[in-house]
Amino acid sequence: MQVVRTFLPYVLAGIAGGAVALGGSALLRPDAPEREVSHAVPAVNVSPRRIAASPNDFVAASAAAMPVVVHIKAAESEQQARKRYQEERMRNPWGFMEEDFFYGFPGYRQQLQRQESSGSGVIYSANGHIVTNNHVVDGSDEIEVTLYDRRKFRAKVVGVDPKTDVAVLQIEAEGLPVLPLADSDEAQVGEWVLAVGNPFDLTSTVTAGIISAKGRNIDIIKTRDAIEAFIQTDAAVNPGNSGGALVDAQGRLLGINTAIATRTGYYTGYSFAIPSNLLKRIVDDLIDHGSYQRGKMGLKVVELDGEVSKLLGISITQGLVVEYLEPGGAAELAGLQPMDVIVEANGKPVATISEMQERSGVVRPGDILKLNIYRKGKYQRIDLRMR
Repeated sequence: MQVVRTFLPYVLAGIAGGAVALGGSALLRPDAPEREVSHAVPAVNVSPRRIAASPNDFVAASAAAMPVVVHIKAAESEQQARKRYQEERMRNPWGFMEEDFFYGFPGYRQQLQRQESSGSGVIYSANGHIVTNNHVVDGSDEIEVTLYDRRKFRAKVVGVDPKTDVAVLQIEAEGLPVLPLADSDEAQVGEWVLAVGNPFDLTSTVTAGIISAKGRNIDIIKTRDAIEAFIQTDAAVNPGNSGGALVDAQGRLLGINTAIATRTGYYTGYSFAIPSNLLKRIVDDLIDHGSYQRGKMGLKVVELDGEVSKLLGISITQGLVVEYLEPGGAAELAGLQPMDVIVEANGKPVATISEMQERSGVVRPGDILKLNIYRKGKYQRIDLRMR
């Protein structure tokens, strides 16, 4: 869609560095292999505000969580591997032609080897829905799920959303255990959490840590309009944990473990999980519609800081400055104006693009996103109907 209004062309251009369009939305791998996606889930009923808990509660929380976390093996069939090989030949015909000419067509046998992966998943519903990361099952058409009680099932893919790295599987089973769903908005930095999964295929492994940060964008999902608003923890997570459960001290599902920050490929201090509130919206849509029904705001913003605040001559230093409005988009129709500063969304402060992505990501198209904005020295409420 063409952006017809451009604002702050010079004032913010050098400062913003990376304004992000909030309309559709962003896992981690800069130049070196700094971070690796490891192999981390939701449940159902949202619990009331969380209460304080001590590490002594970990026994009960672990006992509740372990039966809900499954082990996933994903692989290509020979047919799928053959299809992938043919697609790779089409994308890079010269490379294959050279290899075929000089070496008598060995590339076919080398490339046809089936790809395999393993990870974790979380039982989302009693009738067999399982949540995992998209990168655990991506490209696979033979998926095996092993439950805590060692029963094995073939799984089918219900739906995937690469922009949030979420996938939903289904197995033929009934009466499965599930965890209550925590309210991730209420989670606080410093709270104890558990990571439950299958690192290095070591089944039903539990590690503990605290929430280190919220709304973290690590730029690891390399697709346009990706949503990254991870819960960061220092609970040990390694390859095989992806798709497993992040659980609070009360034994509620707080998120799905997705990535680690690392230069070695293994855990070196921090891990990242998709928060449960956003996860529930995505998973419910994948189950009901086969795709994530994502609302669009129709604007582009820049994060406010002290330097930008001085240049704009305003007194506040946290929020999101409206830079662009899409013609006929939700933001323009709601009455937002250039240089408005969005400070709250649905009653929660927003100081970063990741936080806004998380707030807007749980609102369906056609529903209202309540904004609090700062305009010309005054605060104002605006109802934005997502499109």
